[in-house]
Amino acid sequence: MTRTLILLLALAPAGVAHAQDVTLKPLGEARLRYESVDQDGLAAEADALTLRVRAGVEAKAGRWSALVEGQGNLALVDDYFDGLHGGATRPLVADPQNIALARAQLRYASPTFAVTAGRQRIALDDERFVGAVPFRQNGQSFDALRAEITPIKGVKADVSYAWSVRTVWGIDGAGARQQAVSGDNVFGNLSVQTPVGKAVAFAYLVDQDEAAMQGFRLSSQSYGVRLDGSQTLGKAKVAYQFSYARQSDWHRNPNDYAADYWLADVAVDLGGPRVGAGYEILGAGNGAAVTSFQTPLATGFKYQGWADKFLTTPPDGVRDLYASAGWGWKVVGPLKAVTLQAVYHDYRSDRAGRAYGEEIDLLASARLGKLTASARYAHYDADTFATDTDKYWLQLDWML
Repeated sequence: MTRTLILLLALAPAGVAHAQDVTLKPLGEARLRYESVDQDGLAAEADALTLRVRAGVEAKAGRWSALVEGQGNLALVDDYFDGLHGGATRPLVADPQNIALARAQLRYASPTFAVTAGRQRIALDDERFVGAVPFRQNGQSFDALRAEITPIKGVKADVSYAWSVRTVWGIDGAGARQQAVSGDNVFGNLSVQTPVGKAVAFAYLVDQDEAAMQGFRLSSQSYGVRLDGSQTLGKAKVAYQFSYARQSDWHRNPNDYAADYWLADVAVDLGGPRVGAGYEILGAGNGAAVTSFQTPLATGFKYQGWADKFLTTPPDGVRDLYASAGWGWKVVGPLKAVTLQAVYHDYRSDRAGRAYGEEIDLLASARLGKLTASARYAHYDADTFATDTDKYWLQLDWML
């Protein structure tokens, strides 16, 4: 945090505005969640009832702003393995109790240039490579310096240097699950708006220096391109994503490898019913060591199923063929943004095409005022990878 404070003090201007020109905005949110996990191979189930609260304030003066936010996570029912305490006799629920400084940042923003220094959340594109992990109670943030440049309309350069990643494991993080992972991380992202969508070229250099967790084996350099857009066809809206990246070892990683990433995703919204399909590949590496495409800083819960079986890519890679169907209503009585969704996944290895398993994910959610309620279910049916698992979630979110 020392480097963060030095940057904040260095960038803070003297006499930016008089006191009467400063506006204050309170920040507040709370989340109550029950998560239950039944996993083959473990004698006991996991039952976790956790309450996450965040509170802070943002001060703005002209083009400058300063933000401070703290967070705490309390386990009201702690019949689960949180990854840090006790033996792993119950399934893992990665929401340990925690109290921490979630964000402390200083920001300058003009129409063409913005810079943010300090502890902050960084979520790039679809968060497949760099994300804030918002589903987990403690989330993920970065001690970083970030610059966003918009020289002309529709063109944006986004460059970050992050020297510390604040993980979901919180203040008690240790061993293979550190509170913070240091390293010289560089995230570069150049986007251009085109008639068919936003085209992006990116370079993500991930440096994991923690020897205790052998994190340097996850140090990598990934270079790729992405297209994200949508078109209206009659009454239907067709959204699509296409992405490719090439990854290889970087910095202290002892493995000499290269692996590919592919994504093709299409979704159709008919103004109520919604259907979609996609194919994602995190490839097996071609080096002498057993390696595969890894994304340790991603928001992994968004990808390859909610059962979280593939947060770390298996050595032989993973291919995920998936299809979804659902229905959405803008308003149902007093409720807004009512959603029903079902997703099916078929997982196979990239090398040799072995069947890993299948998964079904179900979701129902709705909003009432400032309160959002959701219920989720995930069932993973193992073939040759991991074990059969059922997960249930009931969640209430409130935001100021």
